[in-house]
Amino acid sequence: MDLKIKNVGEKDCVCEALILPFTEDSPVPYRNLCPSLSGLIKKVYGKEFRGRKNEVFLMPAPGDVRPARVLFAGLGKRAEVSPETVRQAGGKSAVYLRGLGIRETALSPVLLSSLGVSPAYFAEGALLGLYTYSRYRTEKENGTIKNMTVLSRPAKDLSSSLERVKTVASAVWFSRDLVNTPANDMTPAHLAKAAQSLKGKNLSVKVLERKDAQRLGMGSYLSVAKGSHEPPKFIILHYRGSAQAPVVLVGKSITFDSGGLSLKPAEGMEKMKYDMAGGAAVLGAIKAACESRLPVHLVGILPATENLPGGSATRPGDVVRAMDGTTIEITNTDAEGRLIVADAIAYGRRLKPRVIIDIATLTGACSIALGSEAIAMMGNDRKIIGQMQKSADAVFERVWEMPLYEEYAEYLKSDIADIKNAAGRNGSLVAAASFLGRFAGDTPWVHLDIAGTAWAEKERPYTPKGATGIGVRLLSQFIREIK
Repeated sequence: MDLKIKNVGEKDCVCEALILPFTEDSPVPYRNLCPSLSGLIKKVYGKEFRGRKNEVFLMPAPGDVRPARVLFAGLGKRAEVSPETVRQAGGKSAVYLRGLGIRETALSPVLLSSLGVSPAYFAEGALLGLYTYSRYRTEKENGTIKNMTVLSRPAKDLSSSLERVKTVASAVWFSRDLVNTPANDMTPAHLAKAAQSLKGKNLSVKVLERKDAQRLGMGSYLSVAKGSHEPPKFIILHYRGSAQAPVVLVGKSITFDSGGLSLKPAEGMEKMKYDMAGGAAVLGAIKAACESRLPVHLVGILPATENLPGGSATRPGDVVRAMDGTTIEITNTDAEGRLIVADAIAYGRRLKPRVIIDIATLTGACSIALGSEAIAMMGNDRKIIGQMQKSADAVFERVWEMPLYEEYAEYLKSDIADIKNAAGRNGSLVAAASFLGRFAGDTPWVHLDIAGTAWAEKERPYTPKGATGIGVRLLSQFIREIK
C-alpha cells in the first residue's frame, strides 16, 4: 500500500472510502466539515455507530462530495486513546475495506491531530494488518488497498514518519514470510539465501559452513545439527552505518524443531517451522536499518540448523564443548535453542560489541508464564534493559522483565560437565536465560524470549493468524534510540 500526503479537504478528495476516526465521547472536531458530511455524522454517530474501540461502520457518501463512501472508525474513550489504539483502528479499518474490494482510501487527520497523535500510527496499523501469506494457495486473494492518502498539508515530520513506518512494516512482512514458509522450503540454506538477498553497499553477509564452525570450536551449535541431513549455516551480517563498536543481534534460527531424540508430541509439531522467528526478526531489523540508512554499526548472527532425530543425532547424556571452552552435558535435546545461541553469543563477544541482544523462541515456559501477550526479558545491564523497555512501550511489543538471580546458575550444575543444558520444569524460563548469561559474561546483554508471541493462533487488529513478525519493530526502535 502506498502512503501519500495531499492538502485537500475531506469533501474534495477523490477516493473510494474516506476514513473518519471517532472517539466515544463526541464528534466535535468534525464541526467544520461541509454540511452534507456533518449531516451524515449526525445521522449515524451515537446510533448505528458509537465510536467504540475497533468499531467500523461504512456508509455511502452524500452525493455532493467526491469520496464514494465514508468509513467511521472507532478509537474508544477519548481519554484512553494512544498510539496503539490508533494502530489497531488502522489495522481493523484496512482489513475491513480490503474485504469489500476497496482500493483507494483517504484518512482525515482532524481528530487525531486534536488528540496529539500522528496519523502515521493509523497508517502503520493498516500496513501491518494488510499482510497475507498466499504462496501456496492456488486461488489468490483479489488484490488489496493500493493507496492511503493523508489529508494534510505537506510536513517534513509527517512525511518522514510515514516513510519510516512503511520501511519497518515492509521488514515485518519480510520476517513474517520467512516464518510462515514451511520447513521444506525454509532450510538453513534457504535462510542463508534470504540473508544474502539483503546485501548492499553497507551490508555484507558471510555464511560459515560446518567445517568453519568445527574449526572455530562451535561444538554446542554443531551438536544440534548432527541429526539432520541439511547442512547447518552460521549466518553473519554486517551493517556498517557507523564506526562505533557494533550492536550484536543474535537470532535463534532452528528452521524446524522436532525436539531431536527428546521428541516433541505430534500435536502442534507442524508449527515448529516458527522456531527460527528470532533469526527472522534479526533479518527484518537489519533490513529496516539498512534501508533507513541508520548511523549505527550492526552485526546480525543467525546460527541456523534443523533439530531432528536420527542415527547420528546427539543423545541425552552426551557432553559437548562450546566455542568458549565450556563443557555442556545435554540432558534434553529439545532444549536445543540455548545450545546454538550460546555459541552465537560467544562468537559475538569476540567482536567487542557495545551490547548483545539475543531474541529466541526459547522456552515453552515463557508461554505458560506470560501467554501470548508479552516477551520475557532478562539481562545483565540495567541501562540496556531500561532502553529496551522504553522501545517496547513505544511500539507496543511489550516486554516483561523476569529475575535473573545468581541462584538460578545452581539449577544448571552438572555432575560430569561445567553445566547442563536443561534444569527440569522448575524455573525453566529463567534457568534457560541463566544458561545464556554464562556465555555473555560481562558484556552488556539482554535476552528476549518470544516463544509466546512469535505465532498468533487468532487474528488481531493488525496481526493476521500465523507468524507475527514480533521483534522487528522492537529491535528497530531500540537500534534507532540506543545511546
